[in-house]
Amino acid sequence: MCFYTGDKFPAEYKGDIFAAFHGSWNRKKRTGYKIVRVPFDHSNGKALGEYEDFITGFVAPEGNVWGRPVGITVAKDGSLLFSEDGNGTIWRVTYGR
Repeated sequence: MCFYTGDKFPAEYKGDIFAAFHGSWNRKKRTGYKIVRVPFDHSNGKALGEYEDFITGFVAPEGNVWGRPVGITVAKDGSLLFSEDGNGTIWRVTYGR
């Protein structure tokens, strides 16, 4: 997980946490396999107590997994980078307006 310090996303994302949920491997119903955002109340610097899905889709409708997010960081240009070990790739995420 990482705190967002960049400027590629809306201003309200600054200081929020982005976390990689690697995913379960030993459950009948798969969980995880996503990147989430943990929003903060920026007036007091505390998490709001919830998270929202940010990047999903690593599990196909029939249950096959094609990616497992692992690590996440903020690049120097403000984009998010995350690795996934299902295919050994690194993804770069920016915000489009």
